[in-house]
Amino acid sequence: MAATAKQQASKGFEESLWDTANKLRGTVESSEYKHVILSLIFLKFASDKFADREQELIDEGKEAYLDMVEFYTMKNVFYLPEQARWLYIQTYAKQPDIALKVDTALATLEKHNKALRGALPDNYFSRLGLDPSKLAALIDTISNIDTTHDKENDVVGRVYEYFLGKFAAAEGKLGGEFYTPKCVVNLIAEMIEPYKGKIYDPCCGSGGMFVQSVKFVQSHHGNQKDISIYGQENTGTTYKLAKMNLAIRGIAGNLGDVPADTFFKDQHPDLKADFIMANPPFNLKDWRGADELTRDPRWAGYEAPPTGNANYAWILHMIAKLSANGVAGFVMANGSMSTNTNSEGEIRRKIIENDLVDCMIALPGQLFYTTQIPVCLWFLTQSKQADSSRDFRNRQGETLFIDARNLGSMVDRTHKELTSDDIAAIARTYHAWRGEKKDGSYEDRAGFCKAATLDDIKANDYVLTPGRYVGAAEIEDDGIAFETKMEALTRTLYQQMQAAERLDAVIRQNLAVLGYGE
Repeated sequence: MAATAKQQASKGFEESLWDTANKLRGTVESSEYKHVILSLIFLKFASDKFADREQELIDEGKEAYLDMVEFYTMKNVFYLPEQARWLYIQTYAKQPDIALKVDTALATLEKHNKALRGALPDNYFSRLGLDPSKLAALIDTISNIDTTHDKENDVVGRVYEYFLGKFAAAEGKLGGEFYTPKCVVNLIAEMIEPYKGKIYDPCCGSGGMFVQSVKFVQSHHGNQKDISIYGQENTGTTYKLAKMNLAIRGIAGNLGDVPADTFFKDQHPDLKADFIMANPPFNLKDWRGADELTRDPRWAGYEAPPTGNANYAWILHMIAKLSANGVAGFVMANGSMSTNTNSEGEIRRKIIENDLVDCMIALPGQLFYTTQIPVCLWFLTQSKQADSSRDFRNRQGETLFIDARNLGSMVDRTHKELTSDDIAAIARTYHAWRGEKKDGSYEDRAGFCKAATLDDIKANDYVLTPGRYVGAAEIEDDGIAFETKMEALTRTLYQQMQAAERLDAVIRQNLAVLGYGE
């Protein structure tokens, strides 16, 4: 009961903060005010951590070192000069120049901490022209959040997740550019199991794939130091969100020196990743000119991806980034599994014949804020050979198809989520098929999963839609004879017809009373 009460209380402060944030509507675009909220939460968190470390130094009799940056960074704490501390912001919250003071605090924080270079908004609050009273109310609400007292729970991380989800829902299509539903990220992480090595996301949004990778390692009692993170993001404000999202959790990541287009300014040209997790923008049009990137080395051995849709450009980019035993799990529009437009069908045929497709999953609709249409997950690997160190059997020439369209539960009128049981069932099926002993032996299940051969896929014209392979689920026999069922159904039908006749008579009688008889 105590845990439930605590959860309700924490949910309350998140919702209270969201209500306060919504008061900015009308003066700030919804696509903008997420940066206002999350920047302030970040500043409060950094300040709370600084105050805790400062007190720790005092308790240890080290007052002489209170203004030495090194004594904070050595504990993974950001150093804050006085004008960057939350107490200073809170003290002057009611002043008309509070926006300038917040901008100064963020700039000062970034200046004194190399890890935050390029992460925080630059003169953002002053440029927005916020109503000082609404900004003051927001500062008051955030002041009530103790971001560091609960050592067991990632309070600020949870607030970030909550807000990113809420912003994505509020912004609709635009929201999906920085946010992938948590259940989808969880599923990818549980499938590819990023325990050790280099993790890469070529279109990292607000960094959700990285956060979940670290959570996966922690929840399975691994060591966070065994993974290294690389990413890239094109949109400047989203790039900053990602850097903040990693910083509040103490996750070191290389997101490139600047926000940049992955196709035209690859920030990690020599990277070979052990794990790739991504949710590229769906069906991106005009991503290159007709004469641009036609002979790019990333397409080596394949046709150049068409200019009208970037889906296969993302796929080939990720294949080029995989290490010799690397695995990629990523979201794609359903059309990618069957399209023959321009060179896409030919590229898919070569990917299949090169035996890179490990698993395909059809997801239910309504999981994403960007679109109500269903999407799919691709899992590619550079090697399907047996690997005794990971208990993988030889899967050469095989691909697993999973149809998960009937899974998931509605969380509101328009959106679904995959439950933890759904995620476990899908991941367990994949791991069992790969040959991992902990997940038991694999069996095909009509309507859900099927291990197909390369010949099977060729016979289906290289289409990768799971429904083509898994077939229809078997209808369970309830043991009742057909004659018995038919007799009961017929009896019910006749009863319903008699009831309908009685209702018709009553309606005719009422119409006659009103002067509308036959």
